[in-house]
Amino acid sequence: MTPHHQVDGLPNRPSLLLGPSLGTPLAVWDPQIAALARTHRVVRFDLPGHGGTPAGLLPRGAGITELACHVLELADSLGIGRFAYAGISLGGAIGLQLAAHHPERVSRLAVVCSSAHFGGPDGWHERARAVRASGTGPLADTAAGRWFTPAFAGSPAATTLTGALRSATDPEAYARLCELLAAYDARADLGRVTAPTLVVAGRDDPATPLAHARELADAIPGAGLVEIPGAAHLAGVERPRAVSSALLAHFTGDGDGAATDDAGHHAAGLAVRRTVLGDGHVDRAIAATTPLTAVFQDFITRYAWGEIWTRPGLDHRTRRCLTLTALVAQGHHAELEMHLRAALTSGDLTAEDVREVLLQSAVYCGVPAANAAFALADRVLAELARTPQE
Repeated sequence: MTPHHQVDGLPNRPSLLLGPSLGTPLAVWDPQIAALARTHRVVRFDLPGHGGTPAGLLPRGAGITELACHVLELADSLGIGRFAYAGISLGGAIGLQLAAHHPERVSRLAVVCSSAHFGGPDGWHERARAVRASGTGPLADTAAGRWFTPAFAGSPAATTLTGALRSATDPEAYARLCELLAAYDARADLGRVTAPTLVVAGRDDPATPLAHARELADAIPGAGLVEIPGAAHLAGVERPRAVSSALLAHFTGDGDGAATDDAGHHAAGLAVRRTVLGDGHVDRAIAATTPLTAVFQDFITRYAWGEIWTRPGLDHRTRRCLTLTALVAQGHHAELEMHLRAALTSGDLTAEDVREVLLQSAVYCGVPAANAAFALADRVLAELARTPQE
């Protein structure tokens, strides 16, 4: 018996398996499917007792090994040998298990809002007892506060997922998965992961805080880390475009993080360009493209955004700081204003961060250059304070 699953994308594309988080069905990946299915055959599955997967697929006392074996059986049943994998929370833990113990099967890995250990066992055992006694309803009443920021918790997407926890999740299967998480600890295995790995974290995630993501990125050889501002535990639902862009850039890359062809460069570059500069700016740039400028737009999308900004060595926040410094040094004020506005609007940088970057620039780029940049930044901040963000 294999988990209930759904396949999207063309069969001749590379395979990408998607694992959900505890308490959510495979629909938790809905916001990413359109982007990922353009380049991959995407297979997403339900955990035992979630959505369409029978609760009995996970016997009492089973661990992460058994969950990983179910994923391998699913891949085998679909004729998939080697695959890329992304997982949210518990789904990410399954990915770590697969990459550490079945490296021949995993080509690339993304671990989203997850951890190598999910806290002490007592809390998980207490949750298992509560679910067995009262069902998943009480959990659903408070899930939005764990999964989303307060501003997003009342959204239709949040309500849909908490409703699935209430009505489409088997309490006994959920309790068994809690007991599995109580025993789970993959810290000793992280050094064994050889697949190119991306760690994605929500900056406001109370369930797997940033420290857990940084632990993963530090311990997995060569791993990259992307922090998503304004997102809690289900970052892909709350900030779908940012998470889609990060995943697309990672999964359309080769072993060095670069896209493998011009189409891959362009797709990854356009996604990251939207994340960094915002949809409004990119849409305006595309709409203003003329026959003369079309080749230049293609060039910067493929090269600057698709090859450089998608590399895993630096996160976007660091790249923003470096870009601002370079623009100050060169006196490119129009570009500096654009990047300042985008960095502040996205939440990647605060006004205090900008101040520190400009002070650093004053030392190494010159006081006159920094003086002009401070004046420009003051104007941008004043405008943003008066105008709703895009």
